[in-house]
Parts: sequence; C-alpha cells; structure tokens
Amino acid sequence: MRTFIPGIKPPSERSQPAWWFAFMGNKLLVECVETLTHQIPRSMELADIGVKPVRTQFLGTLDNQECYCAELPKDTIAPEGMTFSGLRELFGSLEEDFFSLSGLAFQISEWDRTHQYCGHCATQTTQLPDQRAKRCLNCGLVNYPRLSPAVIVLVTRNEDLLLARSHRFPKSLYSAIAGFVEPGESLEETVIRETYEETGISVKDIRYFGSQPWPFPNSLMIGFTATYADGEILIDPQELADAAWFNKHNLPQIPPKLSIARKLIDWFISQ
Repeated sequence: MRTFIPGIKPPSERSQPAWWFAFMGNKLLVECVETLTHQIPRSMELADIGVKPVRTQFLGTLDNQECYCAELPKDTIAPEGMTFSGLRELFGSLEEDFFSLSGLAFQISEWDRTHQYCGHCATQTTQLPDQRAKRCLNCGLVNYPRLSPAVIVLVTRNEDLLLARSHRFPKSLYSAIAGFVEPGESLEETVIRETYEETGISVKDIRYFGSQPWPFPNSLMIGFTATYADGEILIDPQELADAAWFNKHNLPQIPPKLSIARKLIDWFISQ
C-alpha cells in the first residue's frame, strides 16, 4: 500500500504530475486500462487531458505525489480512453488505496460544491487556509465536511448468520444489517434499534468490530457483532426485501471483499 498524507494547502508550484480525482456529478473520471481494470488520471493539469474543472481541492500526497479532487461541468465529455463511472461500479476495479481516496475525494468535492454559500444567511463563504472548513463572510458560521455515522452489525446464532437483502440489491445478494445513527443515540442503541426495526430480532453481546469510510454519499460505517437474543424474523418491507438465517457453510451471494460487511462475514466463517 502507498502512503497517503492528508493536506489542505497545495504547494505553491507543481513539479510533477498529480493524481486527479475528477467528478461529473457522482461519476468519477477514470482511465480504462483493460477489461474491469481502471486507474485514476495523472497529469500536471486537468486541461492537459482535455477537461476543465469548475473548482478543485487539494487532498494531500500519495507517496509524495499530489492528489486533487475536482468538480467537472455536467456536460463534460470523457477524453478518449477514459470513462465516467460510479464508485459502486469501480468497487474492485480500482486498486484499494485509490478506491479509498476516490471516496475521500467525492466527499470533499461534494462538500465544496454544496457549501459555496452559508446555510444560515445565504452569504458567500470563504475557505479557511489552515483547515478543511468554510466560513461565512457575514455571520461567521463555519462548516466542515459532513460525516453521517451508520452502524453495520453481523448477528449470529450458533453457526447461523442473520443476513438481509435491500430493495436495491441484486436478487441473490445478502448482507449484514445496517442503518444510520439517529440524534441522541449511542452506537449500541442504534444496533439494537435497527436490528429490531428491520427484522424483529432482539440482540445481545454487542461488540465493536471495526470501521470503514463509505462515500455513499458521506457515511462512516461502524461495524459490530452481536448474538441472537429473542424473536422471529419479521421484516420491515419499507426497508428490506428479505431477511433470513443462513448457515456459515451455505451462504448466498455476499458483498465483495473490500466492504466491511464482507470482513464481518469472513471473520465469522473463520471462527
């Protein structure tokens, strides 16, 4: 893995090509290297590859090479040999560190785009030079990039896992239970509420597992394990298409390896 060092203020002069994480809406500009393999464009300026950004933000350095995110006009045409693709579609076709940086880039680019004006008094904002923040020139309100915490929990019962299928999933794909943290909740309370609301299952023995930034659009996924306490599966049809217990030796299609959902499942199978 390469070493990424976050930064806010770009160098005064650029001496070598930079990595450009350029978005048109929620689609990332990538080079098509070969079938199912993509990479991030690298050049001195985006204009060198034939695109003109609306605005840019310095992200930091990756192995001492500068990284920038950029917002592109909605009518931008991808240069020859390149394409625009959603981050979900790039899951697995970008190298892991570049995929992670793409998520960071998307969140910073969206924050930059949506905070040009103050949400309190509608005055234009200015970016602070020493931190990732925008200050209102009129009322002084400061806005930082938004982060929405969400929990994801793998519920187990002996050798079985409780897995669910969202309406937006392919018909054969199942994953762990997940949901956003509500105001006033602890993470453990969210695990209990989300599991019960979505599946009718009560849980116990809640344990922290790990976390993962999830740029869809600006989440931090906080992973837990829990064991079955009580109840029968009764799904909320507004939230889920299906939920069921699966034996760890006979699983349906599960998420790809880069996701924390897959890490939770793989961990349980290995026990």
